[in-house]
Amino acid sequence: MLAGRVVGTATATIKHPSMKGWRLLLVQPTAADGRSPDGDPVLAVDHLGAGIGNQVIISSDGKHTQSVLNDKKTPVRWAIIGIAD
Repeated sequence: MLAGRVVGTATATIKHPSMKGWRLLLVQPTAADGRSPDGDPVLAVDHLGAGIGNQVIISSDGKHTQSVLNDKKTPVRWAIIGIAD
């Protein structure tokens, strides 16, 4: 799990069938201070309704992502699993 901030959205005209209908958000992982960038931004699927500027928690847990997308063969790695208050 990583903390991050949503910095943008992404669209794709062609994507894996498991991603059809899902929002793709660009998330910048952040350091422990919650502000400093920590690595490269990642693309994450969102099923919680996060928006640009939200602090989120992302996970690369394949089982969770497979469960959320209801597809055991999805290529999606990152998913938003929480929105910070």
